[in-house]
Amino acid sequence: MFDVLEIRKEFPILAKKVNDKPLVYLDNGASSQKPISVIETIKNCYENEYSNVHRGLHFLSNLATEKFEAVREKTRSFLGAAYLEEIIFTSGSTEALNLVSYAWANQNLEYGDEIILSTLEHHANIVPWHFLRSRKNVKLVWIDPDENGQISFEMIEKKISSKTKMVCITHMSNVFGSIIDVKTICQNLKKRGIVTVLDGSQAIVHLEVDVKSIGCDFYTFTGHKLFGPTGTGVLYVNKKRIEEMVPFIGGGEMIKNVSKDDVTFNQSPFLFEAGTPGIAEIIGLGAAIDFVLSFDRKSVLEYEISLSEYARAKLQRLDWLAKHSFHSDNLAIFSFSMEGIAHAHDMATILDANGVAVRSGHHCAQPLMKFIGVPATCRASLALYNTQEEIDMLIESLEKCKKLFG
Repeated sequence: MFDVLEIRKEFPILAKKVNDKPLVYLDNGASSQKPISVIETIKNCYENEYSNVHRGLHFLSNLATEKFEAVREKTRSFLGAAYLEEIIFTSGSTEALNLVSYAWANQNLEYGDEIILSTLEHHANIVPWHFLRSRKNVKLVWIDPDENGQISFEMIEKKISSKTKMVCITHMSNVFGSIIDVKTICQNLKKRGIVTVLDGSQAIVHLEVDVKSIGCDFYTFTGHKLFGPTGTGVLYVNKKRIEEMVPFIGGGEMIKNVSKDDVTFNQSPFLFEAGTPGIAEIIGLGAAIDFVLSFDRKSVLEYEISLSEYARAKLQRLDWLAKHSFHSDNLAIFSFSMEGIAHAHDMATILDANGVAVRSGHHCAQPLMKFIGVPATCRASLALYNTQEEIDMLIESLEKCKKLFG
């Protein structure tokens, strides 16, 4: 059985008070809180097991290397990848998507080639392609979501031309919580020889992901949203694409030999992991994956669906609230505003006074804000440790906003 009250005991910060009110943390889409197991793993690494990895022959270096590389195997299994060399550690999804842009796209795209993007994308899956356009004169082709926040293969197909080389889309919107059918999209694009890049930063927290089944070329997620440390991320690269990539950053670890006249490169994944990595942080990411896998993920998803339905129903009753793509299939993320009454930042400030933490702003999705016609929204995003009582406190605080702003 899924017991949310027992799970909450694993997160010390949830017992905190803010402005003399119980903390209601509903900013999980930005970053999640950390369980004791992750905190203790990092602490233990620094206190008892720390050394640099891959280079030393002494006991601590071997131990740190063993623990660090064990996380790579854990991540491979977690994503359903076939080979260890397909798992590259990064500082987060932002670095991972830039890595794809520089290490693959910069080598394989030419003047006039086209990249299809959706208006749903986080800036991390937009700006690297703007950079590429500046370097290579490629063309960015945009797809707007439907009223449910969805992007379908049929919508993408209408934009495909003989110049289309890549499709870069989110697996789950960080503004709407809409889950994109990436499996159908990737499998159809593969038949056309079009490379697929998926931003799984939100989806990985809520869904079981199998990259082999999806059939994507690249898949990325960030650790700090998955109850892990900041400064951690993962890029999955299909083995076929690895052979088409060049190094992104040069330095230690990504080389075999260096002379005054030549450099011989290492194999993947080390080829793309130059320099000393976040050792304790990646080991902490492994603890976060263990934490997620300690539950029956179907039961967790069922709970999150139920909690989302409860939140959606409660928010729908506030007829003075503007709701942005509140479709019944969307999960865990709710964006709303009070048109003509208050700015999102004002709303968030009032909510914070009541101990309720939400996100306000454009959520690193300015093209989407322009598409839905608002400068910013408030966003409440749920995790497995949130409760119906916390949703009630959100509603109560929103009603205080309404009274205050009239």
